[in-house]
Amino acid sequence: MTVRVLLVEDDAGVAGALAEALQARGHSVAHVGRGADALHRHRDADVLLLDLGLPDMDGLEVLRKVRHVSAIPVLVLTARGDERSVVRGLRLGADDYLTKPVRLAELVARMDAVVRRAGARGGDEPGEVVRIEDVEIDLGGRRVLAGGTDIGLTTKEFEVLAVLAARPGTAVSRQQVMDEVWGDAYLAVSRSLDVHLTQLRAKLNRPGLLTTIRGFGYRLGRD
Repeated sequence: MTVRVLLVEDDAGVAGALAEALQARGHSVAHVGRGADALHRHRDADVLLLDLGLPDMDGLEVLRKVRHVSAIPVLVLTARGDERSVVRGLRLGADDYLTKPVRLAELVARMDAVVRRAGARGGDEPGEVVRIEDVEIDLGGRRVLAGGTDIGLTTKEFEVLAVLAARPGTAVSRQQVMDEVWGDAYLAVSRSLDVHLTQLRAKLNRPGLLTTIRGFGYRLGRD
């Protein structure tokens, strides 16, 4: 399957190498070097590869603006390996991230994984709703109401919750959550899962509803 890739990278040498590797695998690649151009052209792509160090605006600001209008899969490419940048990117809705220098085989694997998951989401059947106390989780509509109010989850927050909601009241292992949400291609997932769980608990604001089972995993629903 040909994937339309929008590569947002201001280093022409890096962009050329990445574009060549992706095109060799049959993908279509458009390249821009500025955040403003990414905001204008992301609607024509299937996936966004986004560098954070752009000349006209911070890549995290580009991500924030894209997420206001689109659910396009976004894979962040960054020279910033620090905790703060990674956490901010995940909270703003990045599907995955890679720290530079990027290994081409890993980039392709991760990009294929986020595009595949996005395609699977598009085929969700409507109508299945899980209710736990005053929380309603619409698995088809990908919406969560707590006390009748939409709590506005990011894509990844919803997917983590959906894994647990499919088995209400049942202990689900940490590895199973990681496998179902990120898949085998995701290598640095542990920290990411912790970030999303913290955000989920804060947005649900229902202490005790999403519990950690020490040394094993998680459970949605009270004993």
